[in-house]
Amino acid sequence: MSKRNALITGGARGIGAATAKALAADGYRVFINYVNSAQVAADLAEEIKAEGGEAYPVQADVRDDAQLEAMFEKIQKEYSGVDVLVSNANMTFTPKPFMDQTWEEFSQKLNDEMHAAYQSAKLAAASMKEKQFGRLVFISSTLSESPAPSFIAHGSAKGALDSFNKYLAQELGPYGITSNIVAPGMVETDATREAPEEFKDFIRSITPTQRIAQPDDVANTVRYLTSEASSHITGTYNPVCGGAYLQ
Repeated sequence: MSKRNALITGGARGIGAATAKALAADGYRVFINYVNSAQVAADLAEEIKAEGGEAYPVQADVRDDAQLEAMFEKIQKEYSGVDVLVSNANMTFTPKPFMDQTWEEFSQKLNDEMHAAYQSAKLAAASMKEKQFGRLVFISSTLSESPAPSFIAHGSAKGALDSFNKYLAQELGPYGITSNIVAPGMVETDATREAPEEFKDFIRSITPTQRIAQPDDVANTVRYLTSEASSHITGTYNPVCGGAYLQ
């Protein structure tokens, strides 16, 4: 069997980087998408190659249709298209309470989140349908189901992503394509490193496992959902939070 291709958007750091390493270790040819972190992405690709994997950095802003299409076209032309898409690119947002937030601030996050996921999935699914195989994994958040103060834009956008995922699972299943959500709680990354220790202690206190997730915890869940072993699992919402959010 020829090597399958995995594209990780926002793949240079944190959860994306851990996912790239995990999928490369499982034999995927990985494409590390980045916007500005060229050196970080290049270093990660070299690290993966040093471990015997195959990895390539690919620059594209997933909010820009032209850049997104060019990235997919390159992978299609040179490597026969995307088999696995991990939609992980982080979209910034304005953390404010509802009463203080404007529609423009709210809709910016919603539009960026869903536009990137929609267009990426559409381009990936075209290749997957031809092959009658595909894995779509969207990185959401437990905040879509468990609200927190000032996160209404983020949580609502991720909630839309969760619903979108179910529709893709239903429509694309007949083509051998699965679609699943991975929803981390708090994860120790560059984005959360400066969070107050008091807040981290609180998160640990309400988490049954008594710890904060590491990027590898999320990557290991993605790893399973992109494997052959998960071929009959689709449309699911998978919290990776040590039980801090219990359905």
